[in-house]
Amino acid sequence: MDHTNFDSPAAGQVARLLIGELIQPVAPDVTAFVSRLVGDAPVLGVLFYGSGLRQADPDGILDFYVVLDRQSDWPRGGAALAANTLLPPNVEYHEWTEQGRCIRAKVAILTLSQFRALTGRATLDTTMWARFCQPVRLVWARDDQAADRILRCLVRAVGVAAWWAACLGPEQGTAAIYWQQLFAHTYEAELRVESAGRAQVLLAGQQDRYRDLLIAAWTASGLPFTQTGDVLHPLLSAATRARARRQWQVRAGMGRPLNIARLAKAAFTFAGGAGYIAWKIRRHSGFDLKIPPFAARHPLLCLPWLLWKLRQAGIFTRR
Repeated sequence: MDHTNFDSPAAGQVARLLIGELIQPVAPDVTAFVSRLVGDAPVLGVLFYGSGLRQADPDGILDFYVVLDRQSDWPRGGAALAANTLLPPNVEYHEWTEQGRCIRAKVAILTLSQFRALTGRATLDTTMWARFCQPVRLVWARDDQAADRILRCLVRAVGVAAWWAACLGPEQGTAAIYWQQLFAHTYEAELRVESAGRAQVLLAGQQDRYRDLLIAAWTASGLPFTQTGDVLHPLLSAATRARARRQWQVRAGMGRPLNIARLAKAAFTFAGGAGYIAWKIRRHSGFDLKIPPFAARHPLLCLPWLLWKLRQAGIFTRR
């Protein structure tokens, strides 16, 4: 798809399907949260995705991606800015209380050029295109031009996902089978611990959406296929499949070092990370870890104190 003219009729069909999703309204408190989050920053757009979009959870956490023109467009320290330049995205934790309800969010930050690169077929990192071939809402856009530039990245993400679905999937099968096998491969590459039925959860109630996107993306990329009822048959040669699988092994092998590098980076750049950890502990154990301001600002320095508090509370010994 990243080699296809965005304005071609076939690619335009992918775009139209995505636009129908992007403009769907979200809950008013989500819109208010994003408006407060953006403030006066010259943000290109904010994308809302993930489990918080699929199913409302009053005590859950929302997931956003903030897309920038330049790294300097988002306020943060020099170290965080440099880290985001080298290994995007940086992740921040934000929470605000509105009318007695605490709204929490993980906010990932990257530039449009990084977004474009990470949704292209050449990227060795599978996380971005695998995430953004799934449903998403554009909950903030600076203007129509910015929205269009972000949309182009999403079209690329769907195109790349559809290509890998054809190459890694069976010789023929339903669209659901191609997507299920693709997500199983991406989970393995990302070293994510997911249940065997996780892909079915992602597709639940969205089968028509994924089918239509797969067909439109294959058509746009010029991938020949036949369709008999619900069964699709991408006409790929054995050599093409073998080459693609070798290329996938490279990407799968990059999963561990990329994840380790991101975890190491997050230890120094995860703004608000102490608050996120406290929320996770409270959600999973019921223990309310009160973090003083100094510990919130210096979580690494105060890590021994945090571990001691958790041991006192019996968090490490509960079954």
